[in-house]
Amino acid sequence: MAWVYLAFAGLLEIVWAIGLKYTDGFTRFLPSAITVGGMIGSVILLGLALRDLPVGTGYAVWTGIGTVGAAILGMILFNEPATAVRIGCIALIVAGIIGLKLAT
Repeated sequence: MAWVYLAFAGLLEIVWAIGLKYTDGFTRFLPSAITVGGMIGSVILLGLALRDLPVGTGYAVWTGIGTVGAAILGMILFNEPATAVRIGCIALIVAGIIGLKLAT
């Protein structure tokens, strides 16, 4: 169950990271509420996952999911560059996440 909590925590990490772009410095209510809700939910689920997972693994996977998701959505939603180097680096992060899952 810890990995399920961690996966959802990572997805909420993506929600709040992308949500920050839409808050306009927390001046827009709905995007700000969604972003703060994502932050709170993400940390709560991370905490639940860390009851059974090593903190180094849990934190690395949590941030990795958030990083990969935010980078990919940044390319899709905000026309950020999708260069071969960026995609290669994202692939390395995904490989690290998979490696940590297999090693735990």
